[in-house]
Amino acid sequence: MKALARLAAVLLFPTVLFGAEKITTIKVDGPIGPATANYIGRATRESGKQGAQCLVIQLDTPGGLLDSTKSIVQDLLASPVPTVVYVSPSGATAASAGCFITLAADVAAMAPTTTIGAAHPVELGSTSQPDETMKTKLESYSMSYIESIAARRKRNVEWARSSVKESASITADQALEKKVVEIVAKDMNDLLTQLNGREINGHKLQTSGATVVEIGMTPSERIFQRLWRPEVMFLLMLIAIYGLIGEVSNPGVILPGVLGAVALILALYMSAILPVNAAGVAFIGLAVVLFLIDVYAPTHGVLTGGGIVAFLLGSLLLFDHAGPYFRLSLGYILPATIVTALFFIFVVGQGLRAQRLPIQVGTETMIGQTVPALTRIDEGSGKVFIEGEYWNAVSDQPIDAGALVEVAAVQGLTLRVKPPSV
Repeated sequence: MKALARLAAVLLFPTVLFGAEKITTIKVDGPIGPATANYIGRATRESGKQGAQCLVIQLDTPGGLLDSTKSIVQDLLASPVPTVVYVSPSGATAASAGCFITLAADVAAMAPTTTIGAAHPVELGSTSQPDETMKTKLESYSMSYIESIAARRKRNVEWARSSVKESASITADQALEKKVVEIVAKDMNDLLTQLNGREINGHKLQTSGATVVEIGMTPSERIFQRLWRPEVMFLLMLIAIYGLIGEVSNPGVILPGVLGAVALILALYMSAILPVNAAGVAFIGLAVVLFLIDVYAPTHGVLTGGGIVAFLLGSLLLFDHAGPYFRLSLGYILPATIVTALFFIFVVGQGLRAQRLPIQVGTETMIGQTVPALTRIDEGSGKVFIEGEYWNAVSDQPIDAGALVEVAAVQGLTLRVKPPSV
């Protein structure tokens, strides 16, 4: 009976007894940033724990940040399992940061009609617009870095250097010919077939017919990857401006101030990650100052007009030196400029002007009013009728009943009056 049970298990569930080879895979589609770096690093560790034959990274990226790229390269070089970067599907690109990542893999593969290259450091983004000296240093560093990666993986060092220095870009077939990649595969099955039997670090891959297991992003990685956009940071800046200025112009509301403070902290955090241009931030700050000054010192709209121009320029410059993916579109900039101008003209302007208006309610409104004395008023006693109420009144000089008096001050429940000013 035991023999029959074992035979049935072999026939029905062979993979349970003998084990099935496993391939792990992840998909990276979009800019390279902190969330991507965390995702790839976690995938290499999980692949090691699962005993995978290799980790296949399907890549399609326009570029990303240098710090995140360095983190990914380090994870690939130290991966516990062989790594394969597969630039796919057809039409995909491994530009800028993607070029560094592809070259850092144990096996580099591309689908037909894909491209790789354009690894100039400007495309990787930076936190400020560098001068010529800094640009030269960054370019020199990037060239030496990509050369070391290519040499480590025994790939075309000369082409790797040109991808940085000259922003060289090549197709999949050219990359195979120049020994930049090892495989051109039309799809995942073709890739696994070509990987089968390839020896990496003394380990012969067994990928033909292997089970492919996809490692997905965690909810936090997925959310942050989607939120990690220039548009999101721009909106956070606007919320911070509206909230904090709204709280100042209308004290005591609280909610706008809280939302503005939270948005400001998030925007500052993202500014340390995204390639923000300091000149753009300065122009937006100048716009806010001009809007506020025009509220306190009206200039018939001159400063408001200047603020609108400054805000528009700041929005255009905010990410202008970064790669195309990190730039704001006019679809965001123009509506934001109009809304911000209206916000300062109507909401903030009206709020601050209202704070400077004379007091309209309360006992202070009686000061300066002229009413008849009901009784004789002197330093000790007297009566007046004002705003529907009887008030005690005193005066430094005697005033006869029926004579007009002017309220000079309110002292508790007593009015200090005097003869009307001529």
